[in-house]
Amino acid sequence: MDAEVIRVAGHAVADAARIAVLPYFRSVGLGADNKMCDGSFDPVTEADRAAETAMRSVLAELRPDDAIFGEEFGVQAGRSGLTWVLDPIDGTRAFLSGAPTWGVLIAVSDETGPIYGIIDQPYIGERFEGGLGCAALDGPRGTTALRVRGDRPLADAILFTTFPEVGTPDEQAGFEQVMQCMKLTRYGLDCYAYAMLAAGQIDLVIEAGLHAYDIGAPIAVIEAAGGIVTDWQGRPAHGGGRVLAAAGRQQHAAALAILSRVP
Repeated sequence: MDAEVIRVAGHAVADAARIAVLPYFRSVGLGADNKMCDGSFDPVTEADRAAETAMRSVLAELRPDDAIFGEEFGVQAGRSGLTWVLDPIDGTRAFLSGAPTWGVLIAVSDETGPIYGIIDQPYIGERFEGGLGCAALDGPRGTTALRVRGDRPLADAILFTTFPEVGTPDEQAGFEQVMQCMKLTRYGLDCYAYAMLAAGQIDLVIEAGLHAYDIGAPIAVIEAAGGIVTDWQGRPAHGGGRVLAAAGRQQHAAALAILSRVP
């Protein structure tokens, strides 16, 4: 496997997604279909579909032997042993609201899990990249290295999650126990919270009910920046479900001691 070839393809996929998705952001009259039929709201827009179509087109040209697993169009088999895991818009609710905290998620996985990832925020122009020997942020201020904050006690730490309601009642109770130990808890950044963890701005992201395409890229980026991502039992998290991302072993161990007791 040629790491540079993978990275070049990753950036080409992210570039294509930017071009496809930006015309829709803050556009007048953008609507959304609801994936759910139980009364809850899980939106998908024309922008989601257009971005993933563009991403797949790039991969068909540059990486035709690799498999693809995308949120909108499912699985395409490959024969190389590598899978591109795509979420064209992580944070569609934010996208619909005009808030620039959504992102494009791109991960490359082998049989062990994610080995490379990109979290891209097209509107702000920030691209967080991690894996295959790289951990970098490219944005309006140029290119800088990504590095997590490192160890600190929960009393001095900052916690993020997307929704105030974290999963099941048991999962919510576990989250709230961690929250009571924190210096600050904030909500609503979707994948951008994981990017901020990799960039050294926050300490923990705790979520539940995730899919593989929600967490593949954040795992690669955070681990490349020196952080830790597991499930709530300390196991690999690339399959989704309950996720604990931490900027240091001290924060991870303290949060895990609470979350691992959640049934």
